[in-house]
Amino acid sequence: MHFSIPDTQECKEDNGSTYVAYNIHINGVFHCTMRYRQLHSLHEQLKKDLGGSTLPPFPPKKLLPLSPTQTEERRATLEKYILQLSQDPRVLNNDVFNGFLVFAQNETQRAGGGQDEVPIDIYLTSGQKVTLTIPATLQTDDLLEKVCNQIHLPNEMVYYFALFLVKKEENDLIVVKRLQDFESPYISQRCMKGLHRIMLRKNYWDPSIDQEVMGDRVGLNLLYMQTVQDVERGWILTNHEIQRQLAALQAKGAKKEYMELARTLKYYGYLQFQSCICDFPKPGTSVLISAGNKELNFRIECEDESVKEGNFKVTRIRCWRITVQQPCSEGSPSSTSRDGCASLEASQQVNLELSFEYLMSREEMRWVRVSSPQAVLMSLCLQGMVNELLSHKRGRKVRTPNERVRKGSLSYVRRDGSSTHVTLNHTGENLPQEGSSHGSSSSQSPIGELSLRRLSERLSDPLDNRPSSPARPNGQAEHTTVENDAFNIMGDDNL
Repeated sequence: MHFSIPDTQECKEDNGSTYVAYNIHINGVFHCTMRYRQLHSLHEQLKKDLGGSTLPPFPPKKLLPLSPTQTEERRATLEKYILQLSQDPRVLNNDVFNGFLVFAQNETQRAGGGQDEVPIDIYLTSGQKVTLTIPATLQTDDLLEKVCNQIHLPNEMVYYFALFLVKKEENDLIVVKRLQDFESPYISQRCMKGLHRIMLRKNYWDPSIDQEVMGDRVGLNLLYMQTVQDVERGWILTNHEIQRQLAALQAKGAKKEYMELARTLKYYGYLQFQSCICDFPKPGTSVLISAGNKELNFRIECEDESVKEGNFKVTRIRCWRITVQQPCSEGSPSSTSRDGCASLEASQQVNLELSFEYLMSREEMRWVRVSSPQAVLMSLCLQGMVNELLSHKRGRKVRTPNERVRKGSLSYVRRDGSSTHVTLNHTGENLPQEGSSHGSSSSQSPIGELSLRRLSERLSDPLDNRPSSPARPNGQAEHTTVENDAFNIMGDDNL
């Protein structure tokens, strides 16, 4: 997860007075605009829910109006605060945190248009759709559970699947991102340019899970439809004879036999990304990347039109990071939205880069950089494969809807100062107990401090030595680094 506040807006109250609001981006995409007092309200509620001792300090309030220099300083300190806040899994899984972000997204985008409920279409990979009527602020996990309930997928299999935002482009569908619980799928889809669909897709990497899913009629249908689509798109490699066999099985409706054959083929279960640029084996290399089978697979077309292939095993990646290069908006005119705020230009795009530190040999670690609009999706794929490795080692199973019990409430403060009280009494995810750890000791460091300190101690990369500029006038790059716990379980057979 990468949070940033790259810029601010000057907004107008109903009485004509002005105030500064902060544009919050998540994973390189504009999410919402919030005032200082809204972020302060979120901080106070997190203190009550998680305990204040481990939260990063919140930037203090100023009594007098801020000068331009002070406004920039506050932007920088608020960005540091929310970046540190997002380093802790307890916060990212917290219902107050995620719910607050969804309400802020809704207020910023005015998505509901005053309607209590809105229609939404969820597509299966076959092209069939499930239409539901939902609140505009319904979060991703709740929508996922509703869809799976509608198609009668067993509860224990719900979180083997996820909702993805896909873009229709010519005769192909491009997976743009996996929707997460800090956002409303309805709002996120509504705010995208072009034709985008919300699609239900498989969300696990271990092929042994297939047997469990295929034991259920609905689960088998979902896997079968996605596999047929992957074969047709060329994501799974076949030859003429295999294509003939698959077509015959498909014509007979022999779904299980089709799946058994497809599971033996190269790149089965991989997610293929659009062609992008990397610096391996040399800068400026065009590469086709796929994620699956505990690895990132690189296919590089050589000058003689031959294809070279390389695999980067997840267990040999020590850490990875997302770099976000914000566009420079100086001098560009801004438009004004219905609530009086200067709106962001939808055409502004950020440059995303995934970098990972890889153990090439016993004595050599090397950074590999990939520049791609799908860098965040690649990062989530890496995280998913790592989580499965660790869960398998620790004997954990995938969560189920019955294990998600929301508790407590949140108070959302709007930009105009009014507030709404929300009781979290419907399905939701259990919060980890304070003092629980994800493979760490029971003593707690302030949120963000531990991971940031380890980063500065362990990583030495030339790009990190660049001088920083608080104002980032030229779209200065920002980093979020994830350390790979699966790197520590690598044995000699991985070398």
